[in-house]
Amino acid sequence: MAKAIFYHAGCPVCVSAEKDILNIIPENQVEVIHLGTDKTKVKDAESSGVKSVPALVLSNGNVLHINFGASIDDLK
Repeated sequence: MAKAIFYHAGCPVCVSAEKDILNIIPENQVEVIHLGTDKTKVKDAESSGVKSVPALVLSNGNVLHINFGASIDDLK
């Protein structure tokens, strides 16, 4: 099964969401990507449908936007 991907920017909203996500999804089933430190992944996030972070891209391609920490445009 493909992993879900959790994108975030390191802001307090994102860090809180990351902790919650990792409490409900086993770490071996989710990849955590910090777009603030890995700018090369911003294009991947955007092409997956991520409009803002924190966001969780499920293995079926659905995107769950969680609260609002930063726009994907702010991370480019």
